[in-house]
Amino acid sequence: MGRSTETFSKKEKEKKRVKKQQEKKEKAEERKASAVKGQSLDDMMAYVDENGNITSTPPDPTRKKKVISSEDIQIGVPKQADIPVDIIRTGTLTFFNEGKGYGFIRDAQSQDSIFVHINGIIEQVKEGDKVIFETEKGQKGLNAVKVKKAPKINP
Repeated sequence: MGRSTETFSKKEKEKKRVKKQQEKKEKAEERKASAVKGQSLDDMMAYVDENGNITSTPPDPTRKKKVISSEDIQIGVPKQADIPVDIIRTGTLTFFNEGKGYGFIRDAQSQDSIFVHINGIIEQVKEGDKVIFETEKGQKGLNAVKVKKAPKINP
């Protein structure tokens, strides 16, 4: 007498497959039974009102429409106001990472944080030093260039 080639796991997988098929058939029959048939085109239409909300009522053609000129529509990012570029500024080097080669200077007048790259530094500076520098417009804002230590004033 030969042994059955079906193992326990094969039987379990077959049971799961049959159960999944049965559930799928039941769901399909349920969808068919609950489907709404015979809707007219008007029942299926949706409209968008002046505030952008979806409604089932069509817009009123007698209602006055707003007139918008094409010049009032802005496409893209509006231009930024020009950032003032002083000749020589003073500030304090608040952060500098020598390994990565960049840092930030706190401007003495505006208290803005200005980016500085190691290529823009003329003399050796470290965090906390008072510096004088010039600025130029970069991709993301002002960049400090020609950075050097501010001369100490003896009273």
